[in-house]
Amino acid sequence: MSTQIKITHTFNAPRELVFKAFTESEHLKNWWGPKGWTFEVSKSDFRRGGVFHYSQKPADGNVMWVKFVYSEIIAPEKIVYTSFFSDEEGNTLRAPFNANWPMEILNTITFIEDAGKTTLTMIVIPVSPTEDEFKTFEDSKDMAQEGYTGTFDQLDEYLTKI
Repeated sequence: MSTQIKITHTFNAPRELVFKAFTESEHLKNWWGPKGWTFEVSKSDFRRGGVFHYSQKPADGNVMWVKFVYSEIIAPEKIVYTSFFSDEEGNTLRAPFNANWPMEILNTITFIEDAGKTTLTMIVIPVSPTEDEFKTFEDSKDMAQEGYTGTFDQLDEYLTKI
């Protein structure tokens, strides 16, 4: 069982700037996550073994906590991290929107610069999913792709302002 979501997006900005927008919480809070949601950073420790822990909340819903644990960072080329839904203390929880969403997701992001533009490729893979988690992940690919596309469109807009 192997499945992945692959998103590629080209930004009209140099790689150093795009990488910085991904790795510094004062930038991330301005574009990451669904449009119109509030975003708050609880912890930001961008290093191998470090944790990024944040909450996001829709205007009409409950707060969701997410935690990243970084396993590889090659500035400004690559970031690898696992992501989990969590509680406010950072304890891993089931996804609030689907009890069969995989508990752990491996995210690999690469940044390639060409002529002042940066092409980002993000590969999202569930870690050791059960059969039900695998099916839920497969069934959610289009929704996830749309979500990431919308998020990266927000980053496009944000990059014109910094």
